Amino acid sequence: MKNLSPALLALSLLAAPVLNSCVTAKKYDDLSARQKADADGKATAERQYRSATAELQKATDELAQLRLTQKRLVNDSAETGAAYRKTRGLYNELNNSYDKLLKNSDRELANKSSDYNKVAQDLARREAELGVLDTNLQKSKADNDRLAADLKVREARLTELTKALAEKDKAVNDLRARVSKALLSFNSSDLQVKLKDGKVYVSLSEQLLFKSGSTKVDPKGQEALKQLAAVLQEQKDVNVVVEGHTDNVPITRGTAGLTDNWDLSTLRATEIARLLTSGGVAPARVTASGRGQFVPVASNDTPANKAMNRRTEIILTPKLDDLFQILDTNSSGKAAAVPVGK
Repeated sequence: MKNLSPALLALSLLAAPVLNSCVTAKKYDDLSARQKADADGKATAERQYRSATAELQKATDELAQLRLTQKRLVNDSAETGAAYRKTRGLYNELNNSYDKLLKNSDRELANKSSDYNKVAQDLARREAELGVLDTNLQKSKADNDRLAADLKVREARLTELTKALAEKDKAVNDLRARVSKALLSFNSSDLQVKLKDGKVYVSLSEQLLFKSGSTKVDPKGQEALKQLAAVLQEQKDVNVVVEGHTDNVPITRGTAGLTDNWDLSTLRATEIARLLTSGGVAPARVTASGRGQFVPVASNDTPANKAMNRRTEIILTPKLDDLFQILDTNSSGKAAAVPVGK
């Protein structure tokens, strides 16, 4: 029945009533059921065929794609293999180089470690030296600060001393000018006023003051001393030293009260001191001394030189008490602010 064509099947159906006498209804139903089942099976088979055909086509396409992919992969694999082999070679070279570098590095590291230890020891030594230097620096700085402070004090004292000396020099110059002006009328060969060692020297010749061998001042000499005393009376801060000088000619034997030139020079100095004090100069400011023939200003080889040596020098010295006080204060390390002059 499975192989019956549709025409034959239809003929069979038309002939069924005729054959009804010989084919039962049950068989007919079975036959119909089989026929229907065959038709259904055929339809199912056709659907399965079409599906299988589609699946086959899809599989064929996928196979073709896979073959292309395989071919591309084969090509890529070949390229990748070449790259891999090249990379592997480079890796081996690098690995060998690394091993060499590592060995060299170990040696270098050992050398560097030794160098580092040396540097570390040197650094430690230098740090210790730096500590000593820093300590010395701090000490030097403290000393420098003390010296700077002391220098500042000394500079102030030096300024003060310089001022005092300047005022002293001014006082001496003023004194010389006053004395020179007061004695301007006297002959320069008989009377000279000069500065020496910060003092005013008034040198009076024997011709102006005394007769030969005499200790009494002549009237002309008294006038000179009177004018000098007037100046010194105003200059109360000036000390007066009267020095008598002679030549080397011995005095005449038997001169009353005189043994030698020393006596003569001393008496003359004392006489002049009295005249100055009588002219108003305080006695406490005046000192008389005889120097005899022992401090000449010229050789005693000619009459002119001997005349120069026979002289009286009145040495005028401004009082230096204030100046000495500044010096004493400086030497003791104490500050001083002492006025100089009056």
